[in-house]
Amino acid sequence: MKKSDFFFDLPEDQIAQTPIEPRDHSRLLKLDRRTGETDHYHFYDIIDFLNPGDTLVVNTSRVIPARLFGTKEKTGGAMQFLLLEQKERDVWEVMVKPGKKAKEGARFVFGNGLLTAEILKTVEGGNRLVHMHYEGSNIYPILEQIGKMPLPPYITKELQDNERYQTVYSKELGSAAAPTAGLHFTKELLEKIQKKGINVVDVTLHVGIGTFRPVKVEEITEHHMHSEHYHLSKHTADVINETKKRGNRVIAVGTTSCRTLESVATKLGKIREDDDNTSIFIYPGYQFKVLDGLITNFHLPESTLIMLVSAFAGYEHTMKAYETAVKEHYRFFSFGDAMLIV
Repeated sequence: MKKSDFFFDLPEDQIAQTPIEPRDHSRLLKLDRRTGETDHYHFYDIIDFLNPGDTLVVNTSRVIPARLFGTKEKTGGAMQFLLLEQKERDVWEVMVKPGKKAKEGARFVFGNGLLTAEILKTVEGGNRLVHMHYEGSNIYPILEQIGKMPLPPYITKELQDNERYQTVYSKELGSAAAPTAGLHFTKELLEKIQKKGINVVDVTLHVGIGTFRPVKVEEITEHHMHSEHYHLSKHTADVINETKKRGNRVIAVGTTSCRTLESVATKLGKIREDDDNTSIFIYPGYQFKVLDGLITNFHLPESTLIMLVSAFAGYEHTMKAYETAVKEHYRFFSFGDAMLIV
């Protein structure tokens, strides 16, 4: 298939700039992947479509306040860092802006000296390896003080509350972007879901900045995914395997949870405890090994995420559902509305 097959027109005013309050009052488009039929609800209605014995799989990764604004040590020139991946304890791969100031050996100051950084070298893609210097045993408290949330480029309004770009169940720091399908859940809604007899188990997949990178090749099979780290526990594996054995459904909350499950099943031939990196690329023609349902947001045209959704729901059903969502004025992307595909 071609990248252009996944294009659709989206009015700019349907790109959500702020999250809905309360979280679970966003809209929900339910898509039947067998018939292509769509129905319209609110997210809090999702409990009505989950059955006792089903299992929801959520991604507990937490977003790092990874955007840093500082100055060059000698000249005072402005510099912006976006932390992408921790390579060693205090060595990070970083996206820098402007790049011409970030030569090997250059030093930068952030948070009035709470953090300083030295450029080690340039790596693939023009990013830099950077050595961080700070007081204490852990960089994360420093980032909580001086860092900003790395919101996607299509969100132009500043976020008033950093927690609105975190899921209510986030706990494992490591992502450069939120697993946004989970943003719709409140603690109260999750409690109601569990009281109904639906399992909620977790995986962790740390979302990389590559999630924002566009597909640049027209033949989608030539696209290479960025690598992301995941962890799937024995408890989660046991619950999923019991769910499948009973004939109940496994429903992934978000494409990150989906990619974790399918990566493990592809690698090991079944679901069991695993800790590894994945660069799995799911597009139409992929045979799902675990998934029975998917909760997801509305994604960018021509993105790997809409390709994954098309693989699960069927290309024609997906593109028609997106056409319906545009017509019905759904809100799109990270702070937008949700889909339930079953």
